Amino acid sequence: MINTDKKKKSIGKRILKWVSIFVLLLIIATISIPFLFKDKIVVMVTNTINNNINATVTFKDADLSLFKNFPSLSLTVNDLAVANKAPFVGDTLFNAKELSLALNITELFKKSNETLAIKSITSKEGDINIIFDKNGNGNFDIAIPTKETTTTSGDSTFSLNIDSYELQDINFNYLDRSTNTKMSLDSIYHTGEGNFAKEVFNLDTETTGYVSLDLDKTNYLSKVKVSLDAIIAIDLKNSKYTFKENTGYINQLPLEFDGFVQLVDENQLYDLKFKTPTSSFKNALALLPKQYAGNLESIKTEGNFEVNGVVKGTFSDKTIPAFDIEIISKNALFKYADLPKSVTNINIDTKIVNKTGLIKDTYVAVNQFNFKIDEDTFAANGNFKNITTNPYINITAKGTINLANIGKVYPAPLEQELEGILNANISTNFDMNSIDKGTYQNIKNSGNLTLSNFKYDGKDVANTFYIDKTSINFNTNTIKLNEFNAKTGSSDLAINGNLDNFYGFIFKDEVLKGNFALNSNNLKVADFITEGETSEKTATTSTLKIPAFLDVTLTANAKKVVYDNLNLTNVSGQLIIHDEMVDLKNLKSDIFGGNIGLNGNVSTKETTSSFKMDLNLSELNISDSFTSLDMLKAIAPIAKTIEGKINSTITVSGNLNNDMTPNLNTITGDLLGQLLNTKINTSNSKVLSALSNNVSFLDVDKLNLDKIKGNFSFKDGKVTVKPIPLKYNDINIEIGGTHGFDQSMNYNLVFDVPVKYLGSDVTNLIAKLTAKDASSIKSIPVNGTLTGSFNSPKFSSNIKDATANLVKDLIEKQKNQLIDQGKDKLKDLIGMNTKKDSTSTETAKDKVTDKVKDVLGGLFGKKKKDTVKKN
Repeated sequence: MINTDKKKKSIGKRILKWVSIFVLLLIIATISIPFLFKDKIVVMVTNTINNNINATVTFKDADLSLFKNFPSLSLTVNDLAVANKAPFVGDTLFNAKELSLALNITELFKKSNETLAIKSITSKEGDINIIFDKNGNGNFDIAIPTKETTTTSGDSTFSLNIDSYELQDINFNYLDRSTNTKMSLDSIYHTGEGNFAKEVFNLDTETTGYVSLDLDKTNYLSKVKVSLDAIIAIDLKNSKYTFKENTGYINQLPLEFDGFVQLVDENQLYDLKFKTPTSSFKNALALLPKQYAGNLESIKTEGNFEVNGVVKGTFSDKTIPAFDIEIISKNALFKYADLPKSVTNINIDTKIVNKTGLIKDTYVAVNQFNFKIDEDTFAANGNFKNITTNPYINITAKGTINLANIGKVYPAPLEQELEGILNANISTNFDMNSIDKGTYQNIKNSGNLTLSNFKYDGKDVANTFYIDKTSINFNTNTIKLNEFNAKTGSSDLAINGNLDNFYGFIFKDEVLKGNFALNSNNLKVADFITEGETSEKTATTSTLKIPAFLDVTLTANAKKVVYDNLNLTNVSGQLIIHDEMVDLKNLKSDIFGGNIGLNGNVSTKETTSSFKMDLNLSELNISDSFTSLDMLKAIAPIAKTIEGKINSTITVSGNLNNDMTPNLNTITGDLLGQLLNTKINTSNSKVLSALSNNVSFLDVDKLNLDKIKGNFSFKDGKVTVKPIPLKYNDINIEIGGTHGFDQSMNYNLVFDVPVKYLGSDVTNLIAKLTAKDASSIKSIPVNGTLTGSFNSPKFSSNIKDATANLVKDLIEKQKNQLIDQGKDKLKDLIGMNTKKDSTSTETAKDKVTDKVKDVLGGLFGKKKKDTVKKN
């Protein structure tokens, strides 16, 4: 017995040992198999691709794992792309960040040229692009034709014996270049399960995505959320797909499908019906995107809303399935629980129909659409036909809407409530060919639209915007704005005129053309400039953007316009708005006791706004204009000390700041000005004070600037002043040079100083010359410089050297003159000893130096008393 137990224990230990070894081997195999077979699997995938499709396939790398879908083997291909060859060179059929294939582990032991049996496929983050060119060729037709009777080792294919597949965040794009039709299904999440090994099986699917549709540049659907949970019976032999149990949603509107789609030859046969499973009016609100529909659970409704449709026929190169879609609602109402008012008397009768299977015969008929809020009623009807050839539109609308009630009946996502009464009684019918060709006489419009007591306050306006009344008449050729009276901030506007291209603007993205007259008693530019976004990194900015869609001419008259710190009166002229620019023509205004004329333009087309102007200033007060206008202040800062008038022409261009004022660091141009009836106030300028303190013979306050002309050019923050001639009594002065917008300066001054201002010592020396020599010495040139800055000027001159040279010259002339008259007389005149020794020579030199010092005593520096009698 003991031996038996020992044997049993021994066998148990052996079994445990072998199990442990097996588990260890299994773990080792699980880890090592991917490394051992990875290259082989990649070769098999590459061979399969190259032998079966006519496209360029690339991928970054491939991974093989037993852990991801254990016990199946998982092959993951990263950054996969399938690029088309001719005739679709440059197009991509498919790309994915990750494509995973699940295989049985037995597939590892197949030869590299044998078929791989795929159990499941998962694709993540990619795009599927189906494109038809103008000849009807499809980019998806990339399979290499094979003969069923021929079998070669190189013609291996995947065996799609899959039981599931999954798409995660995939975008599907359809483009038909022959009809310019675009359809997209974005952000697709789709799963499907079924036994694809059988010819007849059920495919259980779940799908969500967002549908967009454009037909010939016109958008009909934009990111409409759709979903479908469906069991589809698939008959692979007959290529027939039948909807069984299913529920689909358009936004939140539920729809049930019944019928099938079948591939017959190269065409598709449709026989489908769909309907809303219930008739509650909640279905109508469910058509809206969720963020706009509000809480459907809390809404009270009465009446019905039903959608029923039939799609039956063949989709081919020439035909589409015929369809009849009906949307009906009778005597319905709805009221949100947390809102005070309800919408009643809702009636809808709409049909979307195609009876022939030809796209051009599709039409939409809105036979009835009306509702009531309080006592206000609104009704509209119309129809659309010839959608793909020459769309024809016929619409009639009549009724009243109190805009304040919109937020009281419907949870509109408005940050600010609207106010105002809209009255409409309009009808229009037109065809798109007439709009394309500009034959607007074929458009038939009639009626009028008025809006009164309108109020809007939102982030896109600087101040609350009020429209007292606006009235629009619809005529055959034009839309006439009879009146538009509005206020915002302290500004008022009155506009009337015509719109000439309204339908081109609405339907063809063309510019909006028109001619208007604008009148205002007070127009403040800041009232129309909105505050930009503020962040921790950027300060609050203001922007004024001229709309790109406007091509209008405004003839403006305003009694007062406030721009920055400027008050302009009696403003008139033309503003031509086009291409994100405003051209100013013959714009005139009274300002600073005179008037300004402007011609030029302002552009907001680029990231940085710019301007280019020609200005004509007539009799402006100098001190006011050159103090208030930063640009003029920077060009001629000295002008603030001058009282009087100025006539000037200015050519200037540069960039604008966000508040539409000139960026002084960028302006370039020229200024030519003439002063009138001027007077100088030295106390207002440190520069003029420096001249007065350093030039004894100059009284700056008495400078005569009347009719003086100045020529300034400026660029890159630097102003160049061409030499300006000035006159002070009988002293000629010329000043020119440069200064910067940073107030730095570097000016040159040239004084033509009459000798009489140089003192009695100089004049006595001149008096002793002959008449001929004395007449040749009337004045001397003195050069001075002004450097530093306008707030801290530095003055220097060569007056000492110039005067010393003059005295030496005079003494030399006298010496030459006296030599001619006799040596003794010369000795007496200059007080020299008759003995020519070293001592007498030094005494003569000292006397010359003393005379020079006496002359310089009262010129540039401290003023010398009684030297010059002031005038």
